[in-house]
Amino acid sequence: MRLGLDLAQQRLSWDELAARAHLAEDAAFDGIWGFDHFQPMYGSGPGECFEGYTTLAALAGQTSRIRLGLLVTGVTYRHPSLLAAEAITVDHASAGRLELGLGAAWFDKEHHELGFAFPGSGDRIDMLDETLQIVTALFTSDQVDFEGEHYRLRDATLLPRPVQRPHPPIWIGASGEKRMLPLVARYADAWHAFGEPAQLAGKSRLLDDLAEQAGRDPRSILRAASLSLSEPWDHVRRTADEFRNAGFGYLVCGWPSEGRTRLDEFVETVMPELSD
Repeated sequence: MRLGLDLAQQRLSWDELAARAHLAEDAAFDGIWGFDHFQPMYGSGPGECFEGYTTLAALAGQTSRIRLGLLVTGVTYRHPSLLAAEAITVDHASAGRLELGLGAAWFDKEHHELGFAFPGSGDRIDMLDETLQIVTALFTSDQVDFEGEHYRLRDATLLPRPVQRPHPPIWIGASGEKRMLPLVARYADAWHAFGEPAQLAGKSRLLDDLAEQAGRDPRSILRAASLSLSEPWDHVRRTADEFRNAGFGYLVCGWPSEGRTRLDEFVETVMPELSD
């Protein structure tokens, strides 16, 4: 089981955020994860919240081994060409450590307050589909032409290519079975899901079927879920075992609300039992 750490990048100073990244690398987590938002998602009132991709680029220069990503990039915030260029930049800044997380966006309050368009869910999923096609093409091809409902490219080329070939691993955050899981089956190297193990086991079996229909080996798609560290340790161990038995190979550990002491206890007493 691979373990990542959610940095919970809200209501923190830059020094506090960077310290969390250093802690994660020193503790031998596989990856550090931020989110793609410009305002705090939780708590009351305004608060600090650093932009995702510039944060990853900066943390890449302060770390040497740990992988970096966002769970997940909101498709509404950037044109796919800009997203591809940002991803390539972070992949080079990190010497090939980027995990590219993508999703259909959801935080309507943030969109409305900051002036981002927030189409209906069907349109956002269409935008995600087109974005996945565009970024993979720009990562691997010259003179990309694309004619979609939402985006158009003409003779587009981005250089340099990503460090990772053919491109950084693509993660898709998804729960919807009708439209989102089919996108995971077609494009994703990893599926990130929220929910309980029993519920997600059923969705994972559906993803197996969808991947086969798309001509892919289901085993090529990593299954990832989130793990709370604020529950009793026996509960944490049991939940991790249930995810493992359901075929999940990656758990993103949430930064515990109890703070650093709780995380240190996890690293010292529980993490060795869960890590491969």
